[in-house]
Order: sequence, then structure tokens, then C-alpha cells
Amino acid sequence: MSSSGDIKSALISQAKARGFDAVGVTRPEAVPEAKARLDKFIADGAHGDMVWMETTAERRGSPLTLWPDVRSVIMLGMNYGPDEDPLKILQERSRAAISVYAKGDDYHELIKARLKDIARWLVANAGGDVKVFVDTAAVMEKPLAAKAGLGWQGKHTNVVSRDFGSWLFLGAIFTTLDLPVDSAAADNCGSCHACLDACPTAAFPAPYRLDARRCISYLTIEHKGPIPRELRPLMGNRIYGCDDCLAVCPWNKFAEQGREAKLAARDVLRAPTLAELSRLDDAQFRTLFSKTSIKRTGRDRFIRNVLNAIGNSGDVALAPEAERLLDDVSPLVRGAAVWALSRLLSKEQFSSLAARANEDDPSVKDEWAQALV
Repeated sequence: MSSSGDIKSALISQAKARGFDAVGVTRPEAVPEAKARLDKFIADGAHGDMVWMETTAERRGSPLTLWPDVRSVIMLGMNYGPDEDPLKILQERSRAAISVYAKGDDYHELIKARLKDIARWLVANAGGDVKVFVDTAAVMEKPLAAKAGLGWQGKHTNVVSRDFGSWLFLGAIFTTLDLPVDSAAADNCGSCHACLDACPTAAFPAPYRLDARRCISYLTIEHKGPIPRELRPLMGNRIYGCDDCLAVCPWNKFAEQGREAKLAARDVLRAPTLAELSRLDDAQFRTLFSKTSIKRTGRDRFIRNVLNAIGNSGDVALAPEAERLLDDVSPLVRGAAVWALSRLLSKEQFSSLAARANEDDPSVKDEWAQALV
């Protein structure tokens, strides 16, 4: 190809043909403030028990630290806009609310395969070396996407696009080629603070700042232990992730339904009942969530989340499901079952159940003790 501009134009065409909806290019040094922001986030402990953020902080702070040879960062976005209001399910308290992104196939696998395909095309047609990244590597995708013009980081810290609202999966191709860069996207949040007001657990201490320790997505996916007691009642029936801050963004009026069929919601995950989910053993869990991102969380943490939702349901008919799980092999599950029952049963019924409990695990004993106070 005759010029770097021609290469970029052809690259965009290749990306669009492979299902990407937004493409932009920036320089690896375009976000010099990212490292200081990340360092403060970690110093404040806002990353919770995501230890990997600490161990990869140095590499995450700059693409040049991760790969010194990179000259251009190609950021790509794939629209996964839902075909229904993701907040509607929150009113059906005996059913499970699952984040939009997790109802279809695991986007990591799908996007990475397509990034590799585009990267191979780039090397074959323009030379250079490449590396591809999708969320799991030490790359600050969101600020890089903003610098590449895909959108801006809203007050909820996620990328907002003028064309696709809040619903973009991000991927990155690092290359040694020197490609023309795009202009950074302007921040169009203005005085709006709908996303901050919508957060059920007040996870935003200030605009553009997130405390993961209070974020429902973190609590239901990344957090390994019992969910903090003071946050449990605020989580409603959200059992995997949370879309509230994304869904209320006014820019979603321009959003479109995603066109990638593999990312579309599976019917079985649109509004499953808490009762049926609570009965999943490990094999059934793996089968139901095969090829989804939910599978990586593991059955025990997932059932912990389901029991939290059962406790918030107000549906006494679900008490037997929680009581059955008092005998689960996982202390994490047993402890969550105790809390759920303390919310559904009368004080007399719960006290009677506690008197018959035979529990050796200290964490579960503590759940009984706290619930009886």
C-alpha cells in the first residue's frame, strides 16, 4: 500500500467486515495521566481483592512499558446493545438479573479471535509486528479508546459513544507501524449525573471515580468472599454484574441493538428464576454457562449471589431453596444461605432453625451469630 493513510483506511474496512463497529488509532504515550490515576486507585484500596491490578500496575500504566516497540495503538469497539430494557428485570424479584454483556457468548474469546485475524491481515499487507489484547491483559483500554476517538470516559468511568451509547466491547491491536492518529473524543457528560444517582450501592465517591469495593459488578464477579453485609440488601436480584449506570445514560437514545448474533442474549438467561438457579450443582452450572463469561466465576460464588438475591426477594416460597443449601459443601454457600433465611423467615422460625444448626466453619458460625443479633 502506498501510504500509512491507505493502510489505515483498509484496516478500518477489514475491521468493519469482521463485526467491529468503531475503530480509531492513538499513540502509546497518549495517556500520560493514566499511571498516576491507577496508582491512586490502588493506594486508596479501591481495587478490593483484585490483587492482579497491583501486580500488573507498572505494565498497565503505559503501553510502552508493556511493549517498548509499539508505535500505534489501534482501538476497536464492538456494539453489544441489548434488545430490551436491562432494568426491567429488576422489578421481577424472584427472577435473576444478569448483566447484558454476560447473557451471550464470552466476548473475550470472540473478540480476540477476530483481532488476531485483523492483525494477521495487517502484517501480511503492511508488515510490522503486532500484539492483540482483550481486557485480560495489562492494558488501559478505556482511556486509550477515548484518545482514539471511540468515545469518552463518562462519570461512571466507562466509555460512552455518541453512536452506540454505553454498549461497546473494547479490543486493542498494538503495532510497530506508524499509523495516522484520530482526535480524542470530547467529554459530553456535561452537568448530567444520572449514572452516579442510579448506582444502588453508591460506588462512585465522586464523578469519574469508582470504588470497586462497592460496585455490584465487582462484588458478584471478582470478590471471592462473603459479600459485605451492609451491601447485600442494596443489590436486589442482581446476581452477575450490574447495568444500572450504563442503562440510564441519556446517550443511549442513539444506541442500536448489537448485530453480532453470538453476543445476543440466550433465551435461557433473559429471566431465569432464582429457584432453578439455586439448584445448580457444579456440573449443571458448567453446562448451563458453557462458553459464557459467567462460567469463570465458578459455581460457589454464583450460588452465593443467587442466595443474596433470594434473601432480597421477599418471596417466602424460596426459603426451602435456601434451607436446602445449609448443607452445601461450600462454606461460602452455606453462609449466604443463612443470611437469605434470616431475611425470609420470621424471627421465631429462624431461631428454631439456628438451634438445630450443626456448623463447624467459623465464617458460617459468624453468619448465624450476626443474623441472630
